[in-house]
Amino acid sequence: MDDHLIDGDTLSTARKSVLPGEGFFYPDSFDEERADQEAAATLAGAATVVVADPDADGLACVALLEVVFGDVALIGAGPHDLSEALARVGAYAEPEARVFVCDLCPDSEDDLVALERLVDREEGREGNDEGKLRWFDHHQWDESVARAVREAGVDLVVGDSEEECSADVTLRSLDHDFEATYRDLAAVTRDHDLWLREDPRSDDLADFAYWADSEEYLETILEHGADLPAEVEAYLAERRIEKEELIERAVDRAEFAEIGAWTVGITYGRCSQNEVAEALREQGADASVIVKPAGSASIRGSEGFERCHKVARQVDGGGHPKAAGCKPDIYEDMLDYAHHWSTRGAVTKRVIREAFERLPETDDEESESADR
Repeated sequence: MDDHLIDGDTLSTARKSVLPGEGFFYPDSFDEERADQEAAATLAGAATVVVADPDADGLACVALLEVVFGDVALIGAGPHDLSEALARVGAYAEPEARVFVCDLCPDSEDDLVALERLVDREEGREGNDEGKLRWFDHHQWDESVARAVREAGVDLVVGDSEEECSADVTLRSLDHDFEATYRDLAAVTRDHDLWLREDPRSDDLADFAYWADSEEYLETILEHGADLPAEVEAYLAERRIEKEELIERAVDRAEFAEIGAWTVGITYGRCSQNEVAEALREQGADASVIVKPAGSASIRGSEGFERCHKVARQVDGGGHPKAAGCKPDIYEDMLDYAHHWSTRGAVTKRVIREAFERLPETDDEESESADR
């Protein structure tokens, strides 16, 4: 394949809007081999290891841990590759390293197989309290999964997803008197992660975390906190020109469906899902579904719909009541992906719409259905 066919710098915005990013076209085997090599190099000699989602919330957790423990080794992971990340830490981390997991929620107990090796390694250390694996998060956890993590010997702290982001949970869980700069960082991170949008700095943090590499983002927030320097603001302004165009294209192709008591806005595209969801809410959507070219989807709610995580759990995902994500298991080969791109996610849209249709209109109805 010619490189220019997947080069994001040469694609028009119209094409970029409907196709996945360059990394999608690398085979998993290549990515896994490279990830193994990078993990081994990253973890060599590290005294503190953090497995975290490399978004603004996850990276804020990493920054707070770095304030307390000094340099940390970051293994970035999402919900769908959490198990692989834990396995790499178990394989390559130093025997004496302390380990944290932040801003990640397993979809099922199947994601926890790699915990056994990690916990066994921790139990072999002297001073078990210091060496115990610690996990800070704020997503909606399945009770059986949370119980399995705690029974494995992990110190799991899960905050209220309506009130806290994972940075808040990390901040209050560490025995450290943080400076005001870092307390402010957690508060601004929460403003975006819970989609409060009361502090204009929170969008800047979210965009910078998305566009910059993790090391650059961490260096910047450790030095400046939530008040990003002028050169970063200029960089964000330039990048947002294309971002706004991608948002506009996704909003323009949205369709609205009446499902039960809810109006659901459904669209497709490579875009910033939160901003698209906000635009769809302004057009009357109680819930929004943004299907991505890579096959995943984001589900966003509102005051009128706070059960996004229950929709996502039906299609291999999870998350919060007002924000969740999933990737339906419907892609057998590249022809399926070709159909996905050419139809703007038709099958994924249908699968998620059916999940909405199966959802009882109230929590009381859902409880009655479960009791029967």
